[in-house]
Amino acid sequence: MQFGIFSVGDITTDPTTGHTPTDASRIKDIVTIAQHAEAVGLDVFAMGEHHNPPFFPSSPVAINSWLAAKTEKLILSTATTLITTNDPVRLAEDYAMLQHLSDGRMDLTLGRGNTGPVYPWFGEDIRQGIPLALEKYALLRRLWREDFVDWSGQFRTPLQGFQSTPRPLDGVAPFVWHGSIRSPEIAEQAAYYGDGFFANHIFWPGSHTAKMVNFYRQRFEHHGHGTAAQAIVGLGGQVFMRKNSQDAVTEFRPYFDNAPVYGHGPSLEEFTSQTPLTVGSPQEVIDRTLGFRDYVGDYQRQLWLMDHAGLPLKTVLEQLDILGGEVVPVLREEFAKNRPAEVPDAPTHDARKAEAAVQAAAEKAEVAS
Repeated sequence: MQFGIFSVGDITTDPTTGHTPTDASRIKDIVTIAQHAEAVGLDVFAMGEHHNPPFFPSSPVAINSWLAAKTEKLILSTATTLITTNDPVRLAEDYAMLQHLSDGRMDLTLGRGNTGPVYPWFGEDIRQGIPLALEKYALLRRLWREDFVDWSGQFRTPLQGFQSTPRPLDGVAPFVWHGSIRSPEIAEQAAYYGDGFFANHIFWPGSHTAKMVNFYRQRFEHHGHGTAAQAIVGLGGQVFMRKNSQDAVTEFRPYFDNAPVYGHGPSLEEFTSQTPLTVGSPQEVIDRTLGFRDYVGDYQRQLWLMDHAGLPLKTVLEQLDILGGEVVPVLREEFAKNRPAEVPDAPTHDARKAEAAVQAAAEKAEVAS
C-alpha cells in the first residue's frame, strides 16, 4: 500500500490566534509540508485544484513540478485535477512534462469539482459536469496513447493529426485515478478503462463509501480487467492526533468548528461518529483506518487531509511526525497481513513500465510464431 497526505490548499484564519496566512506563506508552507512528508517516510503528496477563495492552488502541476526538484522519492499526485474545466490537450502536455521532470514519480486524480461558479469562468456549464468528464477524459487518454489524433466532440474544437508533446515517459501514460464522493458515473468511468478509483471518504459515512467502491469493483470485473479484488482503490480521510485523545479533541475543536469545508454544521462529536474523521490518539487512528478494509476490501492507497482549517505549520509538521513515526509503520504491517496474493500493489511508473515491456514481448512473440 501507499500512504500519504493530500491538501485542498485553503487559506483560513487560525481561530485561536486570528492569524491569516498570505498566499506566499501558504504556498511556501505546502512545499515544507510535502518535503516533511517524504522525510517521515510517507509515499504520496497530492495537491488539490481550486480557482476560488479561500483556496490558493490554481495550478497543482506547477506546485508538483517544483516539488519534483525538491524531493527524491515522493510520488506527486493531485486531489483533484478538474477534468471538466481544463482542456485535455493542456492536461496531456502538462502532466507528461511533469512525468519527465519527476522521473515518473507522479500520477493524477481526475474529478469534476463541485463549485458551480468555476464552470462559467472556464466557459463550461456545471449541468454538463458528467458529460464533460466523460468526453474530456476519453480525449486525454487518446492523446497519451496515440501518436497522432483525429478527434471531434461536443465540448471543444476538433483535432486533425494532432500530436501532444512531450510524449509520455517510456511510452507509459501517467496512471489515472478517478476521484468522486457521490457520482457512480465516475466510478463506472474508472472501471470501464481499468483505471484507479479514489473515494474521498471524508464527508459521508463508511456505508456510502462501501457502496461506491463495491460498485466500482463489480464494474471493473464486468469490463474484463480482472477480478473485483484486483481493482485499484484509494481512500481519502482525515485525522488529528495527540498522545491523549482528549487533548486532541480540545485542540482540534476550534479548527473544526470554523473549517471552510465543514465548519458551522454538525458538532465534532456528531461528525466523528457519522464519518471517518478521527480525532484522538495514534492507536485510535490505527484502529479506525484498519477498519476501512472491512467494508471496502484490500486497497492500494490511503491519503489523509492534515493541513487545513487554519492549523499552523508547526502543528501540521507535528501531525506528520506522529503519522510517519507511529501510525503508518503499524498500518503497513497490519494491512500486509493476510492480504490475498491476487490483490495488486499500488501502481508505480516502474512497475507499469515493466508490465508494458512484458506485454510488448508477448505480442512480438505471438507475431513471430
